[in-house]
Amino acid sequence: MTDSERTFLHTTITDILPDLPEVTKHILEETLQSLGVETRDDFRFIEEADLLSALRPVQARKVLAALKLRCQTPESSSSSGDALPGPSTSFCSFSPQSSQSTSPISSQNPNIDWMDTFLVPWDKLPEELIQIFERGNRPSPRMRREMVRIVVREMIQKNRCPSTKLSNEVAKKMVAKYPKSLQDVIEGEVVGLGYHSLAKQLQYRIENVKRCTTPKIRKRKCCSDECDTDEISPEQRAAMQDTYGCINWHLKFLPLGETEESQREKKEQLKRMFLQTETNAEEVKHLMKLTFYTQRKQVNQGENMKHLLKEWPFWFSELGMTVHFKELTGIGLIETFTRNVVLKGKRLLNYFNTVGVNKNKKFLQAVTNLKVIRGELSDGSEDVKEMLLLLLSYFNDKEDTMFCYVEDTCLPEEVPMGQVHLTPSLVVCGRSCFSAKRFMLCVDQNIVHNNIPSFISAVCLMFGSYYCFNIHYPSQLASTLEFMQRLQKKVRSYAADCNSLVCMTNTTHAGLHLTQTSLCLSFVS
Repeated sequence: MTDSERTFLHTTITDILPDLPEVTKHILEETLQSLGVETRDDFRFIEEADLLSALRPVQARKVLAALKLRCQTPESSSSSGDALPGPSTSFCSFSPQSSQSTSPISSQNPNIDWMDTFLVPWDKLPEELIQIFERGNRPSPRMRREMVRIVVREMIQKNRCPSTKLSNEVAKKMVAKYPKSLQDVIEGEVVGLGYHSLAKQLQYRIENVKRCTTPKIRKRKCCSDECDTDEISPEQRAAMQDTYGCINWHLKFLPLGETEESQREKKEQLKRMFLQTETNAEEVKHLMKLTFYTQRKQVNQGENMKHLLKEWPFWFSELGMTVHFKELTGIGLIETFTRNVVLKGKRLLNYFNTVGVNKNKKFLQAVTNLKVIRGELSDGSEDVKEMLLLLLSYFNDKEDTMFCYVEDTCLPEEVPMGQVHLTPSLVVCGRSCFSAKRFMLCVDQNIVHNNIPSFISAVCLMFGSYYCFNIHYPSQLASTLEFMQRLQKKVRSYAADCNSLVCMTNTTHAGLHLTQTSLCLSFVS
């Protein structure tokens, strides 16, 4: 921007808000510059929301009203060098016009500053809950959820799409009024800012309320132990869910140059290659990528696991699933998992061994037992095993839903399927995860991979199966799997990770298992 243009903006800002601090003037000047304002006529296209990053709402409205008035004044638009009238002229001498000029803006953005006047609806909360707050007691999970529903209902009446920032502000107000009842506390210590878990609950509730009524993705419901998967029709097994986390869940068109016939040929080629002793990994990746359309089509139509295993044997291998997962989510499965474990695994274990052990005697016993079982092993794979087992114990999730332990010499056909859960799980060939040298992946009570030597690969394949095959998290593992997703977002502080534990403790232990699709794909994002 030239010096003359910069002077023009600075002069305009100074004339309208002469008392504005110089620092704020420079910020506003840069904001207008970034928006592309070069002439007076450009001011007509500025909206109130454009200025909120630099000004308060009232200041933004003053600037906007004055700028739009000048654009409507022939004398001022005839020459860019004319002096602009001062604020007193702009805002006192034309009060009727001012209200008319600002009313369209208000109608377009009626709730920009609703937080300034928003009052938490304490009077609408149940009397029982208010009494709990007044006595400084912690509300039950059921009462806490009821409070969140009532508050979010009021927020949405003020603003149809409250942002995360606004949720934080509301949570901060609520915790400030009743800190003993609502503040995030672990063993008497305030965690982080103290309102993280409540803000998260508010935001998740907002997302659920805003969720589109038209379903976008079909995911299979969890079946009870009495259900026989093969007897359930594809229509019954498909439930509607959101597409959060997936970028290519449903492809409308075949890849360029591909036909139904060419897809069948490539599928048969992959089947032949799977039977060979040695295969070209790059060629397999290329073919799996080209046939991704057909793979998704068959899964989304509800094909059973036996059929998919027969038609796409490579899909259930580490090589094939990483390709499919990458195409489905845009995220590398194993490499991202490994990187985030290196970044955060030690910190999480440190938390368990220092803070978590004070949770209860049961968890302390679990930590002690795992140290004995693990012994002196210290490589990265052992850290992952300990981390996962401690997460299961911390959240009181059922270990036997994720792991089925068999003898180390057990063959696939000898696995007791009655003890294996329908959702993706791992068959551990050994007395413990630490002593096992081989793992099997089981989906829908079918062994789909019978020889996985690496625990990290096995966990990744199990995790990826939920997304690749449209399977809900089982309620018995929801807390652990969802925390793993949150944990593996961008690197955060130790306190932030503790906040996630507090948030999960305040919600999932109460039975509030947040669905897989309402969260980011954090474990591999």
